[in-house]
Amino acid sequence: MTSVFALAIALFLLVNLMVALLAAARGPTPADRMLMALLFGTTGTAVLVLLAAAGGGTPLVDVALVLALLAAIGGIAFAKRAWQGEEGGDA
Repeated sequence: MTSVFALAIALFLLVNLMVALLAAARGPTPADRMLMALLFGTTGTAVLVLLAAAGGGTPLVDVALVLALLAAIGGIAFAKRAWQGEEGGDA
């Protein structure tokens, strides 16, 4: 019963991810697109962890951790670049 529940939640998150993909394609600013990329990272991590809990095993957890790390690094790099862009425009 638990694995069926985990798979149902994973499917729900995948549907949300598809809706976010449509929103990212129409994002008016780079910041909106970056927020969608961060959403992909966190939601993808949740989906992989749920699939691992449903019977996929520990390799899916490892992939989920790598995806979360890449999403965090991408967000930090974007924020740093945006911050430097603001400082360069004022000077």
